[in-house]
Amino acid sequence: MALIVQKFGGSSVADAERVRRVAGIIADTYAEGNDVIVVLSAQGDTTDDLIEKAKEINPNPSKREMDMLMSTGEQISIALMAMCLEKMGLPVISLTGWQIEMKTNSDYSNARIKKISTERIRNEIGKRRIVLVAGFQGVNKYDDITTLGRGGSDTSAVAIAVAMNADVCQIYTDVEGIYTADPRKIPGALKLNEITYDEMLELASMGAQVLHNRSVELAKKYGVEMEVLSSFVRKPGTRVREVMSSVEQRFISGVAKDTNVVSFALMGVKDEPGVAFKIFRRLAMEKINIDIILQSVGRGHTQDISFTVASSDREKAEQVLVANKASIGYEKLNVTEEVAKVSVVGAGMMSNHGVAAAVFEGLYNAKINIIMISTSEIKVSVLVNEADADRAVAAIHAKFFE
Repeated sequence: MALIVQKFGGSSVADAERVRRVAGIIADTYAEGNDVIVVLSAQGDTTDDLIEKAKEINPNPSKREMDMLMSTGEQISIALMAMCLEKMGLPVISLTGWQIEMKTNSDYSNARIKKISTERIRNEIGKRRIVLVAGFQGVNKYDDITTLGRGGSDTSAVAIAVAMNADVCQIYTDVEGIYTADPRKIPGALKLNEITYDEMLELASMGAQVLHNRSVELAKKYGVEMEVLSSFVRKPGTRVREVMSSVEQRFISGVAKDTNVVSFALMGVKDEPGVAFKIFRRLAMEKINIDIILQSVGRGHTQDISFTVASSDREKAEQVLVANKASIGYEKLNVTEEVAKVSVVGAGMMSNHGVAAAVFEGLYNAKINIIMISTSEIKVSVLVNEADADRAVAAIHAKFFE
């Protein structure tokens, strides 16, 4: 008998038929003698619908009240799933984030988990009940409901797996596992049997939408084995773990794109010590994460500094740079939204030469211009025009996998 945490995304429980399908998966897992904890997302487009409802009432609501509203989607999911399992004659209970005492900080809409009290879950498991938990939500020190931000249900599931010392955390989605590229866009994409935490973290951070990077970070930190698999097809998925047996046979794990990117270029920056510190310290003070950075060679006592941020930080970053133009000392600011980041990831890059050359050759053959480049031991990322992003993924994928 094992303790298994299962998480089902919004597409997996989008309607009554899919709820019943997921209930079958849960029932089968329970029938095998396992203890089962299930984390559910809001159904289908519920989250988007709630956002639209809020805008109809108040275009600029407080984050606290948005969290109060947004948390209801997951509560609907767990209640409906509990009703379905009850109809099947199974012992089940649904619990919200505050009922399991998932304590978070007070960063509304993007809260971080601080602690989970396992007492309630352990009591229910001890009664051989299936425990359904609302993902994406917790409670802060003021007893206010908080939400965990994008991908929060993945993070909820892994955090519960850590707290309960689960044997595995299964993430069910609408694809059969982790692929070398998005199989909906690249017909030749290959499913991986296993992938390392580091590779998955890079892919998640680079735009692959199967797992959220915060959940992978948590799994890696505490050694939680994850499996990504489909809620629509009963097949083995992709295992995410520290070390995989086939690393010598595959040095590239995947190609991902991220269109949630904005490029900033500061033109005519003073060519003097400390100017980069001035720029990035001010952005850091506003909690703006910087990704790719490119600094030109100085000319005539000036230089250009370019970097990228997430699209959600575009307005705030521009405000900071404009407000501090005099102290930073630059001539012109260019902001470009029509860009995308395309990345190739693989742990085997460290011991295989020529990966970067193959990436650039693939883009050259497809006549795609590179705007910026960033590399690490297991990643090569390029910034390209957004209109070229899908072609860039296809060209790079073909170079390594076809």
